[in-house]
Amino acid sequence: MRTTAAVVPAQGHDFVLREVELDEPRADEVLVRIVATGLCHLDISSRETLPAEMFPRVFGHEGAGVVEQVGADVAGIEVGDHVLLGFRSCRACGPCREGAVAYCDHALALNHTGVRPDGSTTHRLLDDDVDGTTPLFGSFLGQSSLAQHALAHADNCVVVDWSLDLTLVAPYGCAFQTGAGTVLDVLGPAPDEPMVVVGVGAVGLAAVVAARATGVRTVVAVDLDDRRLAAAERFGAVRVNPAYLGEQSVPDRVRELTGGGAAHAVDTTAVPAAVRDAQLALRPRGTLVALGLGTDDYAIDAVDLRQHGKVVRSSVHGDADPLEILPRLLRLRAEGRFEVDHLLTRYPIAQVNAAVSDVLAGEVIQPVLVW
Repeated sequence: MRTTAAVVPAQGHDFVLREVELDEPRADEVLVRIVATGLCHLDISSRETLPAEMFPRVFGHEGAGVVEQVGADVAGIEVGDHVLLGFRSCRACGPCREGAVAYCDHALALNHTGVRPDGSTTHRLLDDDVDGTTPLFGSFLGQSSLAQHALAHADNCVVVDWSLDLTLVAPYGCAFQTGAGTVLDVLGPAPDEPMVVVGVGAVGLAAVVAARATGVRTVVAVDLDDRRLAAAERFGAVRVNPAYLGEQSVPDRVRELTGGGAAHAVDTTAVPAAVRDAQLALRPRGTLVALGLGTDDYAIDAVDLRQHGKVVRSSVHGDADPLEILPRLLRLRAEGRFEVDHLLTRYPIAQVNAAVSDVLAGEVIQPVLVW
């Protein structure tokens, strides 16, 4: 079939709306008409970080839409279902059988290579100048949902209530899942265990909201952007902008606000100095989860680590399973305990590059592209 996609034609290029050819769904695939797609930093940064030979490409991994076709081997999903799309996992390897689907042995092949496991592409770029079509890398996190139609699978397709506004819940498939999952499923803080979140974009704010939803009494939000800090403060966090601290350090300020240090820390920035500050802001035996992308090295304080029994670890997708956490977050939303709708800014798909510019400039927190 023919459809429209926001194509990145070459490494480092902007998005371009193009008519493309998309395969009919195979026996294990689901064709989804996309209503809205959250724009994640991974969609933006991957334009620069993926090798040049892996372009042209269709990104998008926070899709929400309506099922139009279902492969013969797919169970539990029907034509007309409203769905949220998450990342893929094989559901059969050792980690998947243990419930750690975010660490699937085949995660790279299923989510990032741009092709199906058999090496075929789901998309082709129509070329008016030559006879035939040009292969177009897709299958990004098992969906490539920056397109009017996407091919997904039963393992990354979550059926939701038809009454939900899909433009408000699309980002649950990555940003909100990652931040909230890190708090709910990795850290599991008790109400009397203070938390610090460094970097309060969409992922960090989801962590703040999840912490407050579980009853954590003290959550400290650290960021250089006062607009983001205002959003965190609206959720009950205490704001800290390092630019206003003078000679006081971030760890000292956090220790002051938490009565000796945070029990848990989440970093979404990947800025080495910020990660180190998050570590130093922990009380003894505290845990830091580093979520940020974009650096190869962290500046860990080895003496502090050894002397205070601290834990520094990472998390992939908040250790979450989309089939489990997305319904759980939607239940919290329905209960008024995960109120993140106001963090979203809608853009028509034709303004995708404006959305990129706005989120990089800090003008918006979570863009959603609407078809």
